Amino acid sequence: QVQLVESGGGLVQPGGSLRLSCAASGSIFSINAMGWYRQAPGKQRELVAAISRGGRTNYVESVKGRFTIFRDNAKNTVTLQMNSLSPDDTAVYYCNADIRTGVNDRSFSYWGQGTQVTVSS
Repeated sequence: QVQLVESGGGLVQPGGSLRLSCAASGSIFSINAMGWYRQAPGKQRELVAAISRGGRTNYVESVKGRFTIFRDNAKNTVTLQMNSLSPDDTAVYYCNADIRTGVNDRSFSYWGQGTQVTVSS
C-alpha cells in the first residue's frame, strides 16, 4: 500500500509565499515522475509543476518564475515552493507520483488527499 501525504497549505496574503510538501510512503520500489496539480472551484484539475526522477522540470505558464518544484529521491518527497502568490492561485493542490511497488510491476499514478491554498487579503 502506498500513501502520499501533503502538508503546507493555508491562507496567505497576495504577494506572499507558501511551501507545499508531499511524502510518499509504503511499499515503494521506485518513483518516476512527481508533480503538483491544482483544482479551483468550477475548474478542471490542471498540472502546475512536474519533475522527473532525474530532476527535469516543467511548469504551467502561469506559475513560471514564481513556483519551484524539487524532490529528494532518498526521502521520497516532492516540494513546491510558491512565491508571489495571487488570488488566481487559490485552489486545492494535489500531489501526484508515478510509483512502482515491485521490480516486475508497472508504475501506477497515486494521489495525495489535497491541501487547500487560499490567497486573499
